[in-house]
Amino acid sequence: MSEKQKTIKNAVTISGIGLHTGNTVNLTFKPAPENYGYKFKRVDLTSDILVDADVDHVVDTSRGTSIEHEGVRVDTIEHVLAALAGLEIDNVLVEMDQSETPILDGSARIYVEKLLEAGIVEQKALKKYYELRSNLTYTNPEKKVEIIAIPSKEFRVSVMIDYESKVLPSQNATLDNISNFANEISSCRTFVFLHELEFLLNNNLIKGGDLKRYCLRQPAGVAGGA
Repeated sequence: MSEKQKTIKNAVTISGIGLHTGNTVNLTFKPAPENYGYKFKRVDLTSDILVDADVDHVVDTSRGTSIEHEGVRVDTIEHVLAALAGLEIDNVLVEMDQSETPILDGSARIYVEKLLEAGIVEQKALKKYYELRSNLTYTNPEKKVEIIAIPSKEFRVSVMIDYESKVLPSQNATLDNISNFANEISSCRTFVFLHELEFLLNNNLIKGGDLKRYCLRQPAGVAGGA
């Protein structure tokens, strides 16, 4: 493959409420140089520490994905990263003036729209790819999770979720081309079961939850739990 890396043309800001903190946050996507990757910066702190969106920095995945580096933490980053990866953007600096990203409508859709509004530009450096030479499998019997990565010449992601719930049957989704992410996947929304609300509220979570905002339409497909 000889595709070039990409960043955004202009900075763009999104404002909203953090799902768990309930705090108002301003998040700004900024262009970044080649081979920069995705980095988060907390502009509400005096520290200039950048937090790379790296699996080694993941500190919590219980009700969202949180990353931390040298005491600087950023929470609920999954929709931001999904939008960037789904649009095949490689290099971006994400600045935030709170610890948690805006939940917006509960999906990655608005992030995608804002990034497209900023414009996507090609850079000179080539993209870097990891090539699988054999199957990779991850299982977590306690959480009933299984992930399998299989070598393939074509891009394909298949997902099945089953919460063993009477109100939500098993769901399946397939993405055959990453270019279809914006239209087919980005509007999939975070959800929560009614029976989980008491636990979440008692644990000082979902302060930014809003039934009027998030329940006007049915989920667009498979989405992560709140």
